[in-house]
Order: sequence, then C-alpha cells, then structure tokens
Amino acid sequence: MQESQYSLLIKIRQISLGSVFFGLGLALILVQLSSNQVSWQVAIALTALVIGIPHGAVDHLIAIPELFSFKMAIFLIKYLLATGLAIWFLVLFPLFGFQIIVVLSALHFGVGDASFYMEIYRRSKRANFPRVLFALAAGFTPVLIPLVNSKTRDALEAVNPKLIGWAGSFTSQALIACVLLNLTAVAVLVARKIYWPAIDLLTLLALALLAPPLIAFALYFGLWHAIRHTARLTLEYGPSLMQHELGKNGKSFWLAVRAGLPAVAIVLAFSVWLTFVNSTSVSGHFLWYLLVVTWALTVPHMALTARSDVKAMTQEVFLEFPT
Repeated sequence: MQESQYSLLIKIRQISLGSVFFGLGLALILVQLSSNQVSWQVAIALTALVIGIPHGAVDHLIAIPELFSFKMAIFLIKYLLATGLAIWFLVLFPLFGFQIIVVLSALHFGVGDASFYMEIYRRSKRANFPRVLFALAAGFTPVLIPLVNSKTRDALEAVNPKLIGWAGSFTSQALIACVLLNLTAVAVLVARKIYWPAIDLLTLLALALLAPPLIAFALYFGLWHAIRHTARLTLEYGPSLMQHELGKNGKSFWLAVRAGLPAVAIVLAFSVWLTFVNSTSVSGHFLWYLLVVTWALTVPHMALTARSDVKAMTQEVFLEFPT
C-alpha cells in the first residue's frame, strides 16, 4: 500500500506542475491574442474554480465514515452553519472578509503543500525538509503576489470593485516581502539539495508574477492545491485506501474525486441563486458569489484539515537520505 500511495503522490506532483505550466503558457498566449481580456480570464477562472471544488467536499466522509447516522447529521449541520455565517460575513463586509480570507488561505495552502511533501518523504525515507519556511513561501506566493502586483486592479474590478486597494499602503512592501520569502526558501532548499520543492516555489513565483492575477489564483487553486489535497485524501478516505491496498492508485484517486462531485452542482446552483437574490446582473456578479461560496466553504474545510495537516507537519521522518 505504501508503494501505491508514494507512486500516486509523485504522479500528482508531476501532473500539478505540468498543468500549471500549460495554464500559464495558455494565459500568456491569450494575453497577446485577445482583445477582450476580462471575458476569457473570467471563463478560465470559473473553470479552474469548479475543478477545485470537489477536493473540499469529502471532509464529512473523512471525519465520520458512517454516512447515514445521527453523528453525520450533526456534523453537516455544524459545517453548513459555519459556511452560512461565513457567506453572510463576506457579503456584508466584503473588504474585511476578503482580507481575512487572504491570510487564512495563504496559511492553509502553504501548510497543505508542505504536508503533501511530508507525506512523500515519509514514504521514501527522505527528510531534512524546512517545512515551516516552505509552507510560508508556498502559501503566500500564489495567494498574495497576484493580489499586490501592478495588474491587480483589473482583476479585482472584475470580481468586486470594493476589493480594490485591499492591502492599503502596504502593497509594494507585501510584494517585495513575498518575493524575498520565496527566493530565500528556494536558496535554503537548493543548499540542502532538495530540488523538487524548490522547482515548485519557482513555478509558483513565475505563475504569480507573469499570469493575470485572476488566472494565477484560479490555476493554483484548481490545478495545484485541489489535486494535491485530493491525493492526500486518498491516504485517509476508506474506499481509496482499499484501492491502494490493491495497488490501484488511479482508481483510489478517482474515488476521492467522485465523492466530492455532488458538491459542484450544489455550489454552482447556490451561487446562481445568491447572484439572483443580491444583484440584477448574473453575468457581472456570478464570479464574485461563486468565490464567496467557495471561500465560505473553505472556513470549516480549513478547520477540519488542520488535524491531518498538523499530523503530517509534525510527524517524524527518516534522516538517512536527504534529497
């Protein structure tokens, strides 16, 4: 089973890297060819966000394996209540809510990426990995940099004009700090001969600096974070574990994806309803409300995944074969 899990994690690392490179290349081509920048950016962002939704919809199956039980009903009520409160807060206080989500998301994404590598190294007897430094760089690079560079205004205008200027007078300082954090982490990793995480950080830096901000975050969320998190779900989700025992890691991954697919229809339908209720133009506001619902779902999702993240980040690993 360990071999199947290790093989899947390595495959997903390659797929996520390749997907982001492809997405970045496509975005750079469209920037040069398209006259209507906003329309295609919104289309790609919506697609990537939808791809990323299922990864956060398996929490209940991990926490409580008994699907039809009183415990599950109570769990779902609490989960949906937390999500509803987060939606209410984001709709009522979009700027402050956005600022909170940015920080929490950066921490969540970074710790998730570091935990992904810790799961790889635990199965390959490799260590010497600066997990905290990597987590900070891997989280703030794809989240913060696209929101504080020179192209940010147009992206925020397309999402919600109230978010423009969200970082106040610290915009340039935040950009410089994030780039320095990324390059420092890369230098430490290379000095320790840990090359794949260093390649990851440089890839995320290129994505954050070169792609339009809306595209940069959406590609990262849907084609990087979501599929890596799904790979880690297969290490805990019962049906996926059974497939790992049979050496079928592809099917193991698909079962984790399939378990979250109903959430896509629910989230999209609710986002459309929220758009109709709160605005007169669906086409002009749907992206904002889809983001609101996605961010709101992230709140209980982050709280629940913190357990597995902390376990992965603090577990003992072997030291004989630094990579």
